[in-house]
Amino acid sequence: AKDKGWVGERYTGYLGVVQPQAGVKALVDEINQKRGQRYKELAAKNGITVQEVEKIAGKKVIEKTKPGNLVDLGNGWLKK
Repeated sequence: AKDKGWVGERYTGYLGVVQPQAGVKALVDEINQKRGQRYKELAAKNGITVQEVEKIAGKKVIEKTKPGNLVDLGNGWLKK
């Protein structure tokens, strides 16, 4: 879905839907739910807020995004 431009990584640490396609929103929701749970665990383990974990995760997922895939740095979707 990333390579097709249907979804992209957001600065929030979560996936976002770029182009709605059948089943894409459900996939994004499922992945984001798992990420949210993991972020809560990391926050508790490290004594920081979930928002801090999301911010750190957002930077990491954008850094790891392959060139040509879409990212949202807070001002709309851009190709990396």
